[in-house]
Amino acid sequence: MENKRTCLYDKHVALGALISPFGGFDMPIQYSTIIDEHTAVRQACGVFDVSHMGEVTVRGKDAERYVNHIFTNDVTNAPDGQIFYGMMCYPDGGTVDDLLVYKMGVQDFFLVINAANIDKDRAWMQQQAAGFDIDLQNRSDNYAQIAVQGPEAEAVVEEVLGIGCKDLVFYTGRRLSARVDEPGGVETIISRTGYTGEDGFEIYGTADFIRDLWDKLMASGRCKPCGLGCRDTLRFEVGLPLYGDELSAEISPVMAGLSMFCKFDKPEFIGKEALQQQKQEGVARRVIGIELAGKAIPRHGYPVLKDGRQVGEVTTGYHTISTDKSVCMALVETPFAKLGTELEIQIRKKTFAGVVVKKRFYEKRYKKE
Repeated sequence: MENKRTCLYDKHVALGALISPFGGFDMPIQYSTIIDEHTAVRQACGVFDVSHMGEVTVRGKDAERYVNHIFTNDVTNAPDGQIFYGMMCYPDGGTVDDLLVYKMGVQDFFLVINAANIDKDRAWMQQQAAGFDIDLQNRSDNYAQIAVQGPEAEAVVEEVLGIGCKDLVFYTGRRLSARVDEPGGVETIISRTGYTGEDGFEIYGTADFIRDLWDKLMASGRCKPCGLGCRDTLRFEVGLPLYGDELSAEISPVMAGLSMFCKFDKPEFIGKEALQQQKQEGVARRVIGIELAGKAIPRHGYPVLKDGRQVGEVTTGYHTISTDKSVCMALVETPFAKLGTELEIQIRKKTFAGVVVKKRFYEKRYKKE
């Protein structure tokens, strides 16, 4: 099957981007170098095309009850504009996907899901919708999205794009246009979440609107276009998971260390019983951080060893750009997950010593005030 292309594809090509398949799309991996783009986000401002992400709207009388049923976090008793991170889980606790839920109103929710999971997630959501008075719409083909990230992001959005954003606090969003009710209708939305560890904004809208914003950002010279290569290094450094690596149908939120996003005090959600049991009784494997002594780079799938026996495997690994260390996240047997445990990583035919450390290899710098 031919890969899809976002509305900004021709602009990426014109900028000389390295294009590669990701999540069913031909996406820019880098324009200059991953190091340059990563550093721009850490020190100034970078802009990402994230139009490949999926968007689903849930509206109707039972919208809040339905979202709370399929979602591990708790969206009740929260004001309009609040955004929640969490997971959809199978009854056995495995992860369907991790996602952001925008509460636009008690009968109006905007869900942002991973590109590679759009069809699977949509089918799962539809299966769970029986008995709920809701209108569930997959709007993924209608929305485009850019992410403006970095310590200068607020100034760039305000001054270059002319969009007021100072009033948005961390994990909130709002419409910039009136609500659109017809099927396929696209609203303009801005939020302040980020997937980089830096302050940043996400802007959703029509293809034409997003193309215009991209052109303004490029013409300003105040932010660097950034590809998915540095998006991965940025999220990894601050311990943020990627579905397919640190979360999957076989890796539950509890195993991934994300229990804080599972609200066990709410009456029910799919997977609650299994996850509660995992939390109380423990799990066989956990996602951990490992720091290597040298500069060898651990990659996804590399074996993690203890005294020559494999006890896990690497989920994501890099020589970090911000801290100049060889580190990885890995899924290992729980007895070897304790901080300070000495392990080895097998990289091709050699093994390299490592030690278990916290998964956050670089401190987040979100603006939460």
